[in-house]
Amino acid sequence: MTGTHPPSEAEAQEPPQLRTLRWLVTALTAVMIVGISSIVILLALRLSAPSAPVVPDALSLPDGHSARAVTLGTGWTAVVTEDAAGAEHILVFRPDGTVRDRVPLSP
Repeated sequence: MTGTHPPSEAEAQEPPQLRTLRWLVTALTAVMIVGISSIVILLALRLSAPSAPVVPDALSLPDGHSARAVTLGTGWTAVVTEDAAGAEHILVFRPDGTVRDRVPLSP
């Protein structure tokens, strides 16, 4: 009658190369789990952030000024304007559309 017998101590020992390979596969698995978790967390944080700053419904520029560029920030909107004389200014607006600051630009 042939049966299975438990392996002897010598047969149960695994070669050192196999032990190293098993350790490397375990380490690779752990690194991949940490990497994928990091990517998922970063995507969740990025996608949950506000997508755009608040833009006032209407901005009224001073008479004779025309807009050249607009920059949106958190709690402010900056508009580069040029007046009839060709002088440029940066107008910083509050979220309610009122002028917070005016900065003349020199050539």
